[in-house]
Amino acid sequence: MTRLLALTFAVFTATVAWSQELIDKGFVEGWNIMMDPALGNGCLIQTIYQDLSVVRIGYDALENRGYFAVYNKAWGDIEQGKSYPIRFELDGKSFDANAIGFNQRDVPGATVFFTDRSFVNAIAQNKTMTVYNPAGEVVMAIDLKGTAKALDYARDCQNRKL
Repeated sequence: MTRLLALTFAVFTATVAWSQELIDKGFVEGWNIMMDPALGNGCLIQTIYQDLSVVRIGYDALENRGYFAVYNKAWGDIEQGKSYPIRFELDGKSFDANAIGFNQRDVPGATVFFTDRSFVNAIAQNKTMTVYNPAGEVVMAIDLKGTAKALDYARDCQNRKL
């Protein structure tokens, strides 16, 4: 119970600190469901992990694309707007991508944009995601438990059912 309270507090703190413009749409399976007015009211899911990485998977309604974003205060060397080649695996299936560096309220992160909507389904259908830097070192590995259900709610949000 203490871990859950600490995690809930961390999620709330991260949400307030980094995303004051986001509109809360609920909480499902460990993920916050939110709407981002800055992205054309695109909906997203967001959670925080034990290493304090904040992960978002969402929809950019302005550019008609999806995205996967990760923030972490420990990543101080990421440059705003710089492209970073990465590789990530979904339950062992490998994908190459370019992540764009950014800094949101002094917290560095990176975003991968995609236009293939089936990619969101691929995320939802897997159990783990591991991200690697160009040297092949693990940047992060996350448990995708609850992601499928949370993404269903995000789709409902995007379709204005929430």
